[in-house]
Amino acid sequence: MTAINPDKVGNQSALEAILDGTQDDPFAILGPHKKGRLRHVTAFDPGADSMQAIAGGKVFDLDPVDGMAGLFHGKVTGSAPYTLRGQAGDSVWEVDDAYRFGPVLGELDEYLLGEGAHKRLWEALGAHVMTHEGVPGTHFAVWAPNARRVSLVGDFNSWDGRRHVMRKRGVTGVWEIFMPGLGDGTVYKYEIIGAHGERLEKADPVGFGSQHPPETASVVRDIRGYGWDDARWMDKRAALHATDQPISIYEVQLGSWRRKPTEGGPDRPISYREAAEELVTYVKEMGFTHIELLPVSEYPFDGSWGYQPVGLYAPTIRFGPPHEFRDLVDAAHAADIGVLLDWVPGHFPTDAHGLGKFDGTSLYEHADPREGFHQDWNTLIYNYGRTEVKNFLTANALYWLDEYHIDGLRVDAVASMLYRDYSRNDGEWIPNRDGGRENYEAIAMLQEVNIETYGAHPGIMTVAEESTSFPRVSGPVHDGGLGFGYKWNMGWMNDTLDYMERDPIHRQHHHHQMTFGLTYAFSENFILPISHDEVVHGKGSMIAKMPGSEWEKFANLRAYYGFMWGHPGKKLLFMGQEFAQTTEWNHNTAIDWACLENPMHAGIQRLVRDLNTLYRGTPALHERDCDPSGFQWIEVNDAAHSVYAWIRRGAEGSPDAAVICNFTPIERSDYQIGLPAEGRWREALNTDAEIYGGGGRGNMGMVTAVNGESHGFPARATVVIPPLSCVVLVQDDPEANIDPDADLTGGETI
Repeated sequence: MTAINPDKVGNQSALEAILDGTQDDPFAILGPHKKGRLRHVTAFDPGADSMQAIAGGKVFDLDPVDGMAGLFHGKVTGSAPYTLRGQAGDSVWEVDDAYRFGPVLGELDEYLLGEGAHKRLWEALGAHVMTHEGVPGTHFAVWAPNARRVSLVGDFNSWDGRRHVMRKRGVTGVWEIFMPGLGDGTVYKYEIIGAHGERLEKADPVGFGSQHPPETASVVRDIRGYGWDDARWMDKRAALHATDQPISIYEVQLGSWRRKPTEGGPDRPISYREAAEELVTYVKEMGFTHIELLPVSEYPFDGSWGYQPVGLYAPTIRFGPPHEFRDLVDAAHAADIGVLLDWVPGHFPTDAHGLGKFDGTSLYEHADPREGFHQDWNTLIYNYGRTEVKNFLTANALYWLDEYHIDGLRVDAVASMLYRDYSRNDGEWIPNRDGGRENYEAIAMLQEVNIETYGAHPGIMTVAEESTSFPRVSGPVHDGGLGFGYKWNMGWMNDTLDYMERDPIHRQHHHHQMTFGLTYAFSENFILPISHDEVVHGKGSMIAKMPGSEWEKFANLRAYYGFMWGHPGKKLLFMGQEFAQTTEWNHNTAIDWACLENPMHAGIQRLVRDLNTLYRGTPALHERDCDPSGFQWIEVNDAAHSVYAWIRRGAEGSPDAAVICNFTPIERSDYQIGLPAEGRWREALNTDAEIYGGGGRGNMGMVTAVNGESHGFPARATVVIPPLSCVVLVQDDPEANIDPDADLTGGETI
């Protein structure tokens, strides 16, 4: 075979750029090109000694290009698709030529990408298994506008960035290539020559799968064709997320909820499919309405719990591939349980394979560390003012709702996004255009996320973890709000936990820590969260926070949970808290299920189960959670006895409920309260019931209110409030025939 002169193939410098992998337009040289009426093919394979093209059953020798090892050129007659056959020694291989395929992205994609307005960004970028021009394979596309060259690398080309340099699409900054023969499970990265000539290896920002950490490559995942079976749930979920509905959330970190033994090795986390059976069954039995998962977007460091994600579009492989994550969601929906995801658009880690300096420039993050670096977390901050970055995040929110039928997003660390001076000293931040501290660009991004998600999926809910007094977080965007459905009530959590940790003898001096939350309880649509953050980093478990003897600790916690479920606002409890895990949470081990062998822990679990049952079945306890007309104090100022009492009201015609709490270890046996109506009030729940581990003191299942003004109400009743307890009374139907001997002090048993 005679070597061909390079001048007959192309420009010398362009050919040399092919050889050393710096060519930014390989399609101009490689692949088929018409010269007159003949088709000439140029191929590059640095591992080949010889090369042939096979088309229409004919074999065509491609000549080596003189002085350019691995480069071959020759005529291939006809128009039939061809394959390349390479040989080196005794090894022979045959592949489709990636450079014979035209682009996959169309003009509309190109326009939307260029405008930073592609609402279904994941359908254009990332790795998509498909058939293109009659050949099965995978299309890869990535945004890297300042890169000098982008290549696809993996085992399929020996991780050699010279072999599959991608096609750059106009001014969009997007590079793409269709790779025939590659499919689901292919491991890949992008090798990038950055703006300053540096060589980078990056995971796919819009990849649907990743390797198991500590490996860092992306993995092709075919996410098409899942057979959802949740149409009934999807049709009705909008009604279930309204503010007049009971919402009780079980927050879960899958890696440590339950773990499974392995043969001869350490235990492993539960899988998505195992969770679809075990977690869903447990949550259903416990009466929660929703599961909230700590972030499942792929993340490199276990100790971040998912809060430093690298692959926002990839469900973490730690628990299984994407379809198995869908199995979990589908199973939850079949059990009438919603699934919320913790979503982290506030920052991302500096890992070399991630988004930082993606194309050699600060592409996703701000270049100035005063805007682009989180000092607390050593992470990078998105440049929300860049349209493509805002598009990347907004589309990601839509992606989880659309592709995985997620019912809502809890947005992490919103306060850190809203303020430019968050956790910064003077001189360490850049004011906005008006000289203020508000981050206008982040605010606009959050508003757009809420507009787009609620617009595309009206049945979902978005929740802000926001710890400041920023106004109207859950207000509509058209009225100047951020547009969230709900906001975590961090102030309520901090105040009430601080109170509960105090010795009861001192609580009288801090009485209004428990009442202060009602001064703003209806300014937002609130969720009351006792989250994972309260049981880590030396804060201790919930039971460890409680003062007193062992019995008093459990009584305090039972009373606190009763207070929480009786208080206006939706509910959230982190796993392990529902049975008073003794030790604080450790993400490396399962929560301590062995606690349940102790009757006191089992009693807390039963109480939480019954609180959920009561909450869901009593309109007065949930219908007006976010409406001031649903709440009225009975007793707010009895600091000397540390007693609190209030009325909860539902919609017109539903019976009222009275919640009475005693946060001292002294029984109040003849305590008078006012009630809105005389007659029988059923003791629907008493946290001192023996079935919960209490002393069994109470009101024998019922109290009777008589005519006579008290506390501004027309009726009054004398009640027993056991030590360190919460009692819930529900107005009885006067026509109902109630067995006076029935045991109603413990709620319904599930």
